[in-house]
Amino acid sequence: MVPGIFARTYAHRDLPELFGRIRGDGFAAVQFNLSCAGLSPLPADLPAGLPERIRREADAAGVDLCALSGTYNMAHPDPDRRAADRVGFANVVRAAADMGVPLVTLCTGSRDPADMWRGHPENGTPEAWSAVRGELDVALDLAGRAGLHLGVEPEPGNVVSDAAVARRLLDEVGGERLGIVLDAANLLPPEALPRQAAIVARACVLLGPHLLLVHAKDVDAEGRVVPAGRGAVDLPGFVAAVRRAGYDGPLVGHNFAEHEAPGVAAELARLIGAGSA
Repeated sequence: MVPGIFARTYAHRDLPELFGRIRGDGFAAVQFNLSCAGLSPLPADLPAGLPERIRREADAAGVDLCALSGTYNMAHPDPDRRAADRVGFANVVRAAADMGVPLVTLCTGSRDPADMWRGHPENGTPEAWSAVRGELDVALDLAGRAGLHLGVEPEPGNVVSDAAVARRLLDEVGGERLGIVLDAANLLPPEALPRQAAIVARACVLLGPHLLLVHAKDVDAEGRVVPAGRGAVDLPGFVAAVRRAGYDGPLVGHNFAEHEAPGVAAELARLIGAGSA
């Protein structure tokens, strides 16, 4: 494992400065977002040569581009909105291929038309599931033609809300292109924190062979996101559990302030080192 970070943690910089700062803060890997290159996260157009330039600058700084964000609301109740977002997603896939990034990350979204992270009473309906499956069919076709993998992250307010629903999705879709992005904090509402060891263990049993990326978000006892190591998530236990499940990729921190990045990198390195001792 190596410490990783969301590129969006950093204020907008030109690419050499961005990757230099990421490496200087102690991160060896980055989950990139095209917004960090001055584009929309789902761009309508992809400037010629930009993906290759991103690759060159990351390589020059010694930073691994482990994933590219392609998140959009795959469960949005408006099919026209989903179709419009698909255009931008196709450009993300093309960018990932040109950048040499092996993984495009996704979340399944919500039936809430205004906020894809907010739960909705219709998220568990057949209509929501059908919408997500239809979007994934298109996404997987694009990924297959580009030689990439897709990683779906269970989110509590999304259609794929937990490990059990993620397992259902994997079983229905099949194939080798779809896997999981796992974040322990997403599995642990405040009331579940006392049971987190059992919840994480169960998630690793259900999803372990399909883990393509692991996040290290931390939350406090009220569910507020805090820098890794300062909250109530048993990150050492989580890292040990995903290791036992066979995962050995980047451990990606996110949702903290830029000035906190060096401290998070040090904490992730400590977690990784402790788990391998």
